[in-house]
Amino acid sequence: MLAYVFWHWRSASVPPERYEALARAFYASLTGSPPAGLNRTVAYAIGGASWIPSARPAYEEWYGVTGSAALDPLNDAAVAPAHRETHDAIARVAEGGTAGLYRLRRGVPLWEEARHAAWFSKPQGLGYADLYALLEPLTRHGSLWRRQMVLGAPPEFCLQTREAVVLPEPVAAATQIALRLLWP
Repeated sequence: MLAYVFWHWRSASVPPERYEALARAFYASLTGSPPAGLNRTVAYAIGGASWIPSARPAYEEWYGVTGSAALDPLNDAAVAPAHRETHDAIARVAEGGTAGLYRLRRGVPLWEEARHAAWFSKPQGLGYADLYALLEPLTRHGSLWRRQMVLGAPPEFCLQTREAVVLPEPVAAATQIALRLLWP
């Protein structure tokens, strides 16, 4: 399973309530007539992400897709006539954005059940198999996603859970982010 993850933040002149209403209108439009390959759309309001300028409040959208071939239809659909008005309305009041492509490595996707995310990079000297084994107890009830392509500055891994967790060394210094469900 792949997820295209897009982070964006609003212009300071736009109230959060208005920005979130515009975002929800876009999600409703897109999910009402989804492109081929799009399985799920989930969005969260977040704060404290180090890859967002000044770690300001932002929004994190997860688009579950069947594979990388679904990215072109998703990209095209976002600005297609059926969704252009709602897309452009939110885009006009966004100040910026960044993205990444992530593959589910362990666990099951939590989608709208996730309330917490720990973002981190693999520590030097630790192999992937060892990292997965170290995190296995946490992924029994969570989702471990690994970045597939570098499209922006976010860390390599995201562990989504229903509740905050204590990560083991050497990944204990992960960026811990609370997720407030925005969509659906």
